[in-house]
Amino acid sequence: MSDTSTASGPPVVVGVDGSEHSLRALEWALSAAEHLGSPLVVAHVRSDALQLGAARIASLGGSPEIPDTVVTAVRERVEERGHGVPVRYESLDGSVTDALPTAARGARLLVTGSRGHGGFASLLLGSTSRTLASTAPCPLVVVPHEARAAVLEGGAEAGRVLLGLQTEETPDEVIAFAFGAAHHRRVPLEVVTAFRVPPQPSALMVSPAPALQVPPPLPLADETEGLVRGAAREQEERLVPFAARWPGVDLRPAVVPGDAAGRLVEGSRDAGLLVVGRHHRHRFGSLLIGSVAHAVLHHAHCPVAVVPPALPA
Repeated sequence: MSDTSTASGPPVVVGVDGSEHSLRALEWALSAAEHLGSPLVVAHVRSDALQLGAARIASLGGSPEIPDTVVTAVRERVEERGHGVPVRYESLDGSVTDALPTAARGARLLVTGSRGHGGFASLLLGSTSRTLASTAPCPLVVVPHEARAAVLEGGAEAGRVLLGLQTEETPDEVIAFAFGAAHHRRVPLEVVTAFRVPPQPSALMVSPAPALQVPPPLPLADETEGLVRGAAREQEERLVPFAARWPGVDLRPAVVPGDAAGRLVEGSRDAGLLVVGRHHRHRFGSLLIGSVAHAVLHHAHCPVAVVPPALPA
């Protein structure tokens, strides 16, 4: 079919390899591009064998044009589905973890499946997606292979955006991404801030003998309530400027004691998109995903967006 659609601005880039996981990511990326009004770039990193074959042909003075059967099959699938934005197809050389970030420079999103060809069935997240979560130059969305298809046009509850917010650590870019996603999808934004309840002093004391050990006392109710109020106040302060920028977003703040990753994974069961930040810096200066992002990438039931902070000027 001919493409008479119009879209401009940074593209959505999706990595495909022909696997079922990447085809689910392709469908998600195409729907996201249509909602954002962005062009879509479908990128396939050719296999080592194809790259080597092309190099050998070129060394003999011939044309290295070797058909990319993955791109051909994906193009047919997209055209059969139909699309409301321009779609461009690219065959890339190099390693996946180098070629895709290069293709995604200046992109609005980079989308990938949780695993590709050759992944162990027991693993929820492949090594490629894990590496991209730490190196992608733009927000990376990982679409889990076992999740239901994201329904961008679905009801408010079915497709809400879920944001994990650490009030002192989460960069502004992560919060802005979550608000923008909720705005474009026209769904509520639930913001979860979890905090740990400190142990009672008696819980830190070592009993003189096992027979004398007793269960540690639970925190007093008023102490927990005070921690909740303090965390809620800090959360509100972080969210006020973004709520003013996106006044139409149905904001649903939540402050809970306990494990942040566990709460986010449980909330992802009926969410459309889970947003976390990539803000832990390695001692050599590179940005790595933190423990919460690592956990949700492995266990979330919906697509996960890992958002990097802005690069220093």
